[in-house]
Amino acid sequence: MRRRRYLTTLAAGGLAGLAGCTVIGGSDGGNGSGGDSGGSGGSDGSSGSPTDTPEGTATDASESGTETVNGVEVPVPDSELRRGAAKDAIPAIVDPEFGEDWSGVEVNVGSSLAGGGGGTTEPRLSDSHRVIAVGRDGEARAYPLRILNWHEVVNDTFGGPLLVTYCPLCGSGVTAVRTVGGEAATFGVSGLLFRNALVMYDRATGSHWSQIAAAAIQGRQVGTALELVPSALTTWGEFREQYPDGVVLRPPPDSSTVNGRNATRDYNQNPYTGYESSEQIGLGGSFDDDRLHPKTTVVGVEHGDVSRAYPLERVREAGVVNDEVDGLPVVVAATESGTLAAYVREVDGETVTFERESEAFLAAVGSRWRLVSGLAVDGPHEGIRLEQANTVAQEFFFSWKSFHPETEVWSAG
Repeated sequence: MRRRRYLTTLAAGGLAGLAGCTVIGGSDGGNGSGGDSGGSGGSDGSSGSPTDTPEGTATDASESGTETVNGVEVPVPDSELRRGAAKDAIPAIVDPEFGEDWSGVEVNVGSSLAGGGGGTTEPRLSDSHRVIAVGRDGEARAYPLRILNWHEVVNDTFGGPLLVTYCPLCGSGVTAVRTVGGEAATFGVSGLLFRNALVMYDRATGSHWSQIAAAAIQGRQVGTALELVPSALTTWGEFREQYPDGVVLRPPPDSSTVNGRNATRDYNQNPYTGYESSEQIGLGGSFDDDRLHPKTTVVGVEHGDVSRAYPLERVREAGVVNDEVDGLPVVVAATESGTLAAYVREVDGETVTFERESEAFLAAVGSRWRLVSGLAVDGPHEGIRLEQANTVAQEFFFSWKSFHPETEVWSAG
């Protein structure tokens, strides 16, 4: 098996109203692509030219006519997709706006979909709120889950076309280059789920894309994989400490969505309150692994024929984990606030052993390395960034296992 290297994881009426995950706006709630054009590879009427050249990871063809891309056999039949929402009912962000903070933002929450009680509100962003952090070319941007819980997909331009995604049902953040066949692609939320995880569509061809596989699973682009970008699921406070000049995504109406600037929500509300601690698996389903609670936060590493999940609490108790996954040397560590990171522990071609220097830093071979980014900040290796070993920034255990059914679970000793 090929190693996947990441160069990088309840509306007003309850959970049944949201996030590509629930029945919204006339959806029948059943399986299949119902209303989306991706299953047949048609166009959704948006501008853009269809592209046919796969980008990123190549696929493996089988005698049955199917292919395997990033561990998923494609094309995925409609029977394996579940509709949770109407297409674009969760409005992806297509024209993002950034600033130093959220000062001056006012949001109209008069509609039921906005999740508020009417009128306007001023969204708040505190140090404990979680963000997806992306650093490129010496600059950094934060994408708050307070926005992504409601919008799931951000089409950005940051060091080139960039796609930032988050699936609230899986707790998974994935960041990629949004270039397909040499052209910038625009992605939206299809309202479908594959293995209880977000399915996107591209506006040029209507093809369906699995967020976690970072690949097209239906439509004209089937088998095409996106090039992944390093990212971390951290807190706003940790982001600002590491990137004092970094900027943060501002919510609609400052940013615009596929449905315009008025597709606002109450960003002070968590639409998934209670979900993380519950036994519920996405829209429903069984979970037969008693090694961990299905919602345990893990970071997963896959290499060769081995996949291994590292649970947040166990890693935090260990301080730092120096491990090997089918011969790949990795270091895994976590902060008290819940940032979980995994890197290939190789420097200048040599395997090294890391120690925990402090809450924010690891130490090895005379340098200190930021836990959140893997960047060496001093010593002989200053400026060198460790390669991420994980694929999704982090995710719930049930989600990792659904894509890695033979996974091992790490434990000390």
